[in-house]
Amino acid sequence: MASSAAHDTGPEGAGPPGPRVLCDARALAEDPQAAAGVLWKLAESGRQLDANLVRLAPGARVAPHAEPDLDVLVYVVCGGGTLGAGPQEEPRGLAEGATVWLPHGSTRSIGAGPDGLVYLTVHRRRPGMRIRSRAEGS
Repeated sequence: MASSAAHDTGPEGAGPPGPRVLCDARALAEDPQAAAGVLWKLAESGRQLDANLVRLAPGARVAPHAEPDLDVLVYVVCGGGTLGAGPQEEPRGLAEGATVWLPHGSTRSIGAGPDGLVYLTVHRRRPGMRIRSRAEGS
């Protein structure tokens, strides 16, 4: 069945967008020409979520940090590495297919193993910045 923009947004562009396949994460992850960094990100207008497909080069690491406001779901598409969960905890192994919940406020780091690591992150979309008057800011 062929897809069209009108089909995705309902009749004559009215109504919410319909379900659709956005990318092939496995194909992007296995592309030998793709550089490290963000391979794909959710960019559809009107969305309530943010999602990113990220490649870490072999041995690369996301430094320990905490996300104070958002829970994050991580899904390992391919490769492997480690999840650091705080200074008092031993790193945990990450392998293809692992699904990890990172509760808001938790400290975490991610390190890629010798084959690199490609993972998908999903979390609630942050509200956009807005300009406020001085009276609102006080």
